[in-house]
Amino acid sequence: MGYLIDFVLHIDSHLVNIVNTFGGSTYLILFAIIFIETGAVILPFLPGDSLLFAAAALAANPKYGLNIWLLIGLFLVAALAGDSLNYYLGRTLAKGSWFGRLINQKRLAQSERFFRKHGPAAIFLGRFMPIVRTFVPFTAAGSQFPYRRFLKFNVSGSIAWVLICSGGGYFFGNIAFVKAHFSAVILGIIVISLIPAIIGWLKGRHPSTPVDD
Repeated sequence: MGYLIDFVLHIDSHLVNIVNTFGGSTYLILFAIIFIETGAVILPFLPGDSLLFAAAALAANPKYGLNIWLLIGLFLVAALAGDSLNYYLGRTLAKGSWFGRLINQKRLAQSERFFRKHGPAAIFLGRFMPIVRTFVPFTAAGSQFPYRRFLKFNVSGSIAWVLICSGGGYFFGNIAFVKAHFSAVILGIIVISLIPAIIGWLKGRHPSTPVDD
């Protein structure tokens, strides 16, 4: 876990090492991380937003040889394919099965409350919330939400997520101040993206009590 935290907070230097070591295979590595983060319900802690931001920032620097459009395309396919795999797992594997026992039930319950509260919009909104986005497709499938409707919200959410995170990294990631404080910027991105989940968690712990007239 310590290595994972270090990887997220110093993701720029780790990505530079990956690019220098693996060259063109870096695209496959980045694709795999985003696909697994979304598709493997038992691995919700992998970096998502920060990875897109950092990879796009490197793509803006010609010396690393990364193509921003290829990155955007791969990230989009990885997000869509990962969510579809996640949905398939939620539809075919019951929560009480051997696979269900590997899932963080507390996180899953939070996702279920989030889905019930926001309905189909949760599929779009959840894409911008780390951890939550890993459980929303599974929850939607378990709720018998039709795949065609799921795909509609999933596509729009994935496109918005990839363009916003990648665009932010590409256009702002190499500003002198951002480069000098990259770890703080990445931490800020993580904190901001977690705010909706934290608010939902606080509301769940302290539900409002109706006031009698």
